[in-house]
Amino acid sequence: MPGGAGPEVAGTGRPPGYWRWLVPVLIAVVLAVIPQPAGLSQHAWWYFSLFAGVVAALVVEPLPPAAIGFIAIALTAGLSRWTLFSTEDLAKPGFNLAAESVKWAFSGFASSTVWLVGGAFMLAMGYEKTGLGRRVALLLVRALGHNSLLLGYAATFADTILALVTPSNTARSAGTMFPIMINLPPLYDSKPNDPSARKIGSYILWTTFAASCVTSSLFITGCAPNFLAADFARKLAHVEITWTSWFFSAAPFGIPLLLALPLLGYVIYPPSVKQSPEIPVWANKQLAEMGRLSRNEKILGVLVLVAISLWILGADYFDAAIVAFLVISVMLILRVVTWSDLARNDAAWTTISLLATLVAMADGLQRTGFIKWFASFVASHMGGLPPTGVIVALVSVYFFSHYFFSSLTAHTTAMMPIMLGVGLGIPGLPPEKLALALAMTTGIMGVISPYATGAALPYYNSGYIKSSEFWRNGTIYGFIFLATLLAIGVPLL
Repeated sequence: MPGGAGPEVAGTGRPPGYWRWLVPVLIAVVLAVIPQPAGLSQHAWWYFSLFAGVVAALVVEPLPPAAIGFIAIALTAGLSRWTLFSTEDLAKPGFNLAAESVKWAFSGFASSTVWLVGGAFMLAMGYEKTGLGRRVALLLVRALGHNSLLLGYAATFADTILALVTPSNTARSAGTMFPIMINLPPLYDSKPNDPSARKIGSYILWTTFAASCVTSSLFITGCAPNFLAADFARKLAHVEITWTSWFFSAAPFGIPLLLALPLLGYVIYPPSVKQSPEIPVWANKQLAEMGRLSRNEKILGVLVLVAISLWILGADYFDAAIVAFLVISVMLILRVVTWSDLARNDAAWTTISLLATLVAMADGLQRTGFIKWFASFVASHMGGLPPTGVIVALVSVYFFSHYFFSSLTAHTTAMMPIMLGVGLGIPGLPPEKLALALAMTTGIMGVISPYATGAALPYYNSGYIKSSEFWRNGTIYGFIFLATLLAIGVPLL
């Protein structure tokens, strides 16, 4: 967050300020003591109060998000008599409170979406371990890095290819692209925390980061919360979003944005050095040092193509999570990765735990009837707006509310079910169009602030992009991204 309250604080081991604990507790308690709104049951209101406190904790992060999700499940299950279940539920013959509470608490781990994301993280780890991701990026830089504009396109296209198989935009942009791109500016005597940063370093690093936000929306595999958004669309709006339907919905606005990004940077955040003949030489040297494709790179490349093919063409025969696990199984058998590698993959297991708990918490809003009530309440105040106007309004609110979140996953969990519920309460509004419009927003809203997504942090802290420039660029690009989605993407859904 601004003013030194960024998300990185949660993982440093430093004790957070007491206000980080106080804010979510106060929000939950204050809401709980307020009489419930007309038409909403008491237990649903208390559940929402607890949920609001959890969301606040995800924003201010007194602990890492996964720990917050763990505590939220334990606390909610412990208070389930007053939060999850109504008096009618408790009075049903044979109703077992303990059994039903446990069933709800672990329901998130039964979601194939959760395991797909975890499996995809493990696949991405193999992609990084073998060096195949770095090789792909260097090949593009060698081919297109003759001047700074083409270098911008090289970075954009490299991230686009990696987004096909890397569901973590942080792993892709911060873990693969950033280490390569941070080595380029010194070739032009473009130094961090120095006026020379604007020679080329500022431009190329900002363009690389901005591209990762667009590719995060272009492919369902480009960003972990995309799978969560698709899950909400299926459960709440009864809209099935496949890999193919996602791509063809995002392509009309995502591809023009990607093609325009390097040129846009030339206008808004231009480099002073235009030519870069040294870059292809450097990339070629790096590739020479890597040598020929290794056995594991070849195996992984084939497996990645198989996974993508099955995700696109085999959806009717194989669940996407099973595809990921089959590929990982082959990787283990052929020793591309070891079980020790997978066991040590903190990002994958943490993501599984976080998504499972957040899926369960979001499901509670539906279970208690809060979403149905809220949808009816908001819908009653949106009378007179045409269906398209409602979609534009909801997408805009969904986009700009991300200023209050430091996690795309937390934002998707907290806001998408409510936005879907509101829209579905409007007569004549097409549910598929609304669900897709909200889902397409997930990646692009990561551009708006230094804490909007984990991928932003290394670029923000690189010394090549001043804080004021990052905020200014984020605001400008945010408006451009949203306007492109609303003007081109939404009408074609």
